[in-house]
Amino acid sequence: MEQQTAPIPRASKAPKARGSVATTRGIHVQTHPVYMNTQADPDGQKHVFGYRVIITNNSDHTIQVIGRHWTIIDADGNCREVDGEGIIGQQPILEPGESFEYASFCPLPTPWGTMEGSYLIANETGNFQATIARFYLIADNT
Repeated sequence: MEQQTAPIPRASKAPKARGSVATTRGIHVQTHPVYMNTQADPDGQKHVFGYRVIITNNSDHTIQVIGRHWTIIDADGNCREVDGEGIIGQQPILEPGESFEYASFCPLPTPWGTMEGSYLIANETGNFQATIARFYLIADNT
């Protein structure tokens, strides 16, 4: 019997949404974005992107995530800064080797944009900013 191979998909105008990975002082941050087409209204210029974040404490210290800062840029170059306490209403404490995972979303008026930022981390040696590397929000239909 002859083996069938699937056709190689053609490249679309824009690549699928892409996440990011960054490590700062042992704090490993991974992002995984997704386009939420059931929540979007492209004709009304409303695009909704979900994202999942996994924060892993690979340091030797117990940490607490006490704040966040986001820089969100849409396809028109409009920049929005978002600051807040904790994440999704929590200020998780992570022992060495532990992870915290959460999901959130970001609406944009354009079919693509970027997000990046930092978490304010506290440990027994003081506070520092853990980088959230830039990740890409790209609508599936662009």
